[in-house]
Amino acid sequence: MINQKIISTQPNLDKRILAGLIDYGIVFSFGGILSYFFGVSKEVGEIHLEGLPAFALIFFWFIFIVLSEYISGNTLGNYLQKLKVVSIQESKKDINFGQALKRHLVDMLDVWLFLGIILIKNTKYNQRLGDLWAKTIVIDKTDPKQGIV
Repeated sequence: MINQKIISTQPNLDKRILAGLIDYGIVFSFGGILSYFFGVSKEVGEIHLEGLPAFALIFFWFIFIVLSEYISGNTLGNYLQKLKVVSIQESKKDINFGQALKRHLVDMLDVWLFLGIILIKNTKYNQRLGDLWAKTIVIDKTDPKQGIV
């Protein structure tokens, strides 16, 4: 007999959107603070980061989003919304570092093109592009019907 996984998910769209707003609100706020103090102005009304401040923003994103999700299975936003990222790739449910990185390397595509919402609503396991690439799902920890058995 083959041991087959049973995967059960829901879109959890409102919670996932709010979690993303929390996470990227913090990242963009940090970027705004960096820009205020260290931004370079080339034209009127245009400020951008260069060098070490730009690296600091990328480093903050990496620690705050990718590393925290790898270590705990969720970001701050997901934690506050009681969401957890689960691997469907391996026999264990915790995600690995590569999965956490893959999920978030395509965040801007998911957000800017509304691709994430379209995919969450139209894929079998309610996955956005990052989830499809990383072979992960997002479950609501308060719903005992969601998860992998």
